[in-house]
Amino acid sequence: MAGIAWMIGLLDGSRDRAQVIQAAVDRGLPAEAAERVLALLAAAGALDDFPAGTLRMLSLPLRARLAAELATVSLARGDGDGGARTLARRLTAQIRVHGGGRIGAGIASLLATSGVGRVTRADTGDDGPQPPGRARPDLAVLIGRQPLELRVSLMREQIPHLAASADEAIGIVGPLVIPGRTACLRCLDLTRTDRDPAWPLILAQLAGRAPDPLACDAPLAAAVAAQAAAQGLAYIDRAAAAGAVTNGTLELFLPEWQWRRRTWPRHRDCACGSTTARRGE
Repeated sequence: MAGIAWMIGLLDGSRDRAQVIQAAVDRGLPAEAAERVLALLAAAGALDDFPAGTLRMLSLPLRARLAAELATVSLARGDGDGGARTLARRLTAQIRVHGGGRIGAGIASLLATSGVGRVTRADTGDDGPQPPGRARPDLAVLIGRQPLELRVSLMREQIPHLAASADEAIGIVGPLVIPGRTACLRCLDLTRTDRDPAWPLILAQLAGRAPDPLACDAPLAAAVAAQAAAQGLAYIDRAAAAGAVTNGTLELFLPEWQWRRRTWPRHRDCACGSTTARRGE
């Protein structure tokens, strides 16, 4: 049994079936016994077969640096490969953060630490040379109220984008906009106008000047940055909409420090294409 336990310890995704059996034979275990163990584990649904190269593509130093991310992803996502495929997706991802301050810096740092291969800050000009075929980010993160031209450009180029902001002791993360599929930021403005006809006037005032100072202390900024990074990673990891901020926002109110979700429907009068996509569903 000690030999069998040692063999099971080899099932970390770094070897394929033949390599596991050969290692067991080299250890003195009969090949038939090793094959029997693998068959029992497979019959019980305890094995997830995938190309062993997926984990080997992560260098040992990189795997050591991202050990906590690998372990967390493996448990949270139920991945049988120890999180290797998810980390591989992150390593090839590009996320661009528009907007600075504590929140922008916090999001960029968390994404980079979590294994995202390329995180750029548009506010600092830290875009660097774009690698071939990777000029488009996989996701843009918009901090605060960004210029209308940027929002229009992201929609036109079909680039998914996530909004995040904090002021007046309230933090907001979302919505995650997937052009043509989910509610866009203009949908939110139109819905707000339906509820409050004075909203366009308020919006014009907000666009005219930024509050100084922002009513956003360090803990609130950190909480918003962490939530935005988490939702951005959820999108990258699953290659699909992050449910918590799809057609919705997560809002953190002080002093209760409790996140609440608010649903934002796709607006019938918005030209973003969402309503057309909905009719075809």
